[in-house]
Amino acid sequence: MNKKHLYQVLGFLALGLTVGIASQSSAAKPTVGVSPWGPTDQVGRLNLMTAESRAAVLARVDGRKVYDLSVEYFVGMPSWQAAGDPPYQMWMTHTPHGDHVSDSMKVGKEMSAHVAYSGAAISMYTHTGTHIDALNHFGLEGKIYNGFSAAEHLGDRGWKVTGAEKLPPIVARGVLIDLPRAKGVEMLPDGYRVTKQDLQAALVKQKTLLSRGDVVLVRTGRMRLYENAHAYMKNPPGLGIEAARFLVEEGGAMVVGADNLSFEAFPSEVQGNYVPVHTYLLAQQGVPILELVQLEQLAKDAVYEFAFLGGSLKLRGADAAPIRPIAIPLK
Repeated sequence: MNKKHLYQVLGFLALGLTVGIASQSSAAKPTVGVSPWGPTDQVGRLNLMTAESRAAVLARVDGRKVYDLSVEYFVGMPSWQAAGDPPYQMWMTHTPHGDHVSDSMKVGKEMSAHVAYSGAAISMYTHTGTHIDALNHFGLEGKIYNGFSAAEHLGDRGWKVTGAEKLPPIVARGVLIDLPRAKGVEMLPDGYRVTKQDLQAALVKQKTLLSRGDVVLVRTGRMRLYENAHAYMKNPPGLGIEAARFLVEEGGAMVVGADNLSFEAFPSEVQGNYVPVHTYLLAQQGVPILELVQLEQLAKDAVYEFAFLGGSLKLRGADAAPIRPIAIPLK
């Protein structure tokens, strides 16, 4: 039995909790993780963030430059539609000319000609644009992280536990792992599965160390295709399960993210689970996932260590929410 298969069958002990690791053996099905922060915990490894850790990273910021890590939303943007989920849509509900004609506010023609009124509405899937996956996004055997069951905790208006509204504002040390630069390419090839060795080699080349409680962002270079939705979405590169384990169990990551939408590579490398990286991170380890993170400017300026600040929309019961993260280099 090789080492990779052994890892899949035996599993790991991480942060004091036993987690089931996806395996190729039907006799060793993975199970959801039990939180070391107690039976009522709903945020998983975000508990690694403390008043002291936030103060420590903010004390080191160099505020002369700030990086916006979010993407723009627009009609026709890349979005997940393979399972029938809706694309991003925006439409005007009020325009200056239209409002003058209809006088929707009942203020009269003279006033509506004087006051120009614009308004808009949007609709979209929660996993659209730069967003954070909550811990209820994927589970195992009808349960999500910390043993909450769909039968007991999922209603017609979303999850009663671990919804996006539970996610606190994130203030932590951020780390960029720039894989294309380490490999001397503009972006990783279609379908490339990122390995533990890839991550380690990039960190060595960058002279960057991971620390417990980091927000770790992996650049694949895919954001170069963002304006072309079809090219961006078609067979993107992503993390393999061994790479995800490395970031959490050896690197100590609190949150992980990438510049693609799938985060992990497909097709699955684990028999019996079509999204093993998502279930490992969310359901087993309690690690939120960031997707569609704009990392190009950080990479261009070779900023590998920074203060990460981000707050997601508090969508009650939702499995994900848009987030507007920023990065501020450290002194």
